[in-house]
Amino acid sequence: MNDSFRTTSFPVAPLLGAAALVIVALAGVAAFRASGLETTRVAESPVVSQADLRFADQPDGSIVVLAGRDGSVVDVVAPGTNGFLRGTLRGLARERHRQGVGQEPPFQLVGHADGRLTLIDPATGRHVDLEAFGPTNAGVFVRLLDLQGRKG
Repeated sequence: MNDSFRTTSFPVAPLLGAAALVIVALAGVAAFRASGLETTRVAESPVVSQADLRFADQPDGSIVVLAGRDGSVVDVVAPGTNGFLRGTLRGLARERHRQGVGQEPPFQLVGHADGRLTLIDPATGRHVDLEAFGPTNAGVFVRLLDLQGRKG
C-alpha cells in the first residue's frame, strides 16, 4: 500500500486565511451590535382591513373558519384542499402547542395599504407575511378577509 497520503499535509495558509475571515466577520458583527445602530426597517404601511379568525379542524378533514368575535361561520375549507392554508396553520398550531396555548385565541389577518397581507398569532407573537408566498397562495387568505368583511 502507498503511504503517500500520510506524508502529504494540508497547506496551512488556506486554513489560516479561513480562520482570519471568520474572526473578521465575527468582529464586524460584534462592532455593529455594540454601536447601537439598527438595521434598516421597512416602514409599517397603514392597516386597511383586519379580521380576527379562528380555525377549527373537523372530523371529516375540513376546516371551519370562524369569526373571532362572535364565532359565526365565515367559510368551510373542504377536505384535501387549500394546502397552503393548511400548512400555514399547521406551523402556527405547532408553535401554540409548544407554548401551551390552545385554539381559543383568534388569529389576526391584516391587510395593509401597500398590498402586504399578514397572519398574526397574538398568543405566540408569530407573524407570517403571506404575500411572500405569491399571489395564488395569499389569495386564499384574501378571500377569507373579504368574506369576513362582508359579514362584519
